[in-house]
Amino acid sequence: MTLRPLILALTLALPAPVLAQNLAFGGMRADLSAPVEVSADNLTVDQSDGSALFTGNVVIGQGEMRLSAEEVTVDYATGGQDRISRMTATGDVTLVSGPDAAEAQQAVYDVEAGTVLLTGDVLLTQGRNVLAGDRVTVDLATGSARVEGRVRSVLQPGTP
Repeated sequence: MTLRPLILALTLALPAPVLAQNLAFGGMRADLSAPVEVSADNLTVDQSDGSALFTGNVVIGQGEMRLSAEEVTVDYATGGQDRISRMTATGDVTLVSGPDAAEAQQAVYDVEAGTVLLTGDVLLTQGRNVLAGDRVTVDLATGSARVEGRVRSVLQPGTP
């Protein structure tokens, strides 16, 4: 995204040395009962370990949530490839749900737990508010998020 350098510069300008912060990330929810759809340029399946590697323009959707990345490894639950247990996305990861968005270098989506762990230069936006941190865990059932590491934020005041 072209705004990322500007947003990062703004977040680094604010002194906010917080080790961890909880926040409501309301739009970042997913219908955990909805099917998970994956599209990509290429697919490699490894029958020996029960995984699949999607590469090139990978987009994963579940309900209104969309995750895109350069590549995504899908691990299936023990006992067959009928249920996904975890997806690991790497390279320019973007997670969007409603008005909320997140960018990171890696995201691990634990489908069974309904959580997404974002790591590597994480940048969250919610409307005009921006939050950056080292590690963010999003609970997709509740929409809550926990930001850890060097947390930086730009919070826009509400209009009177």
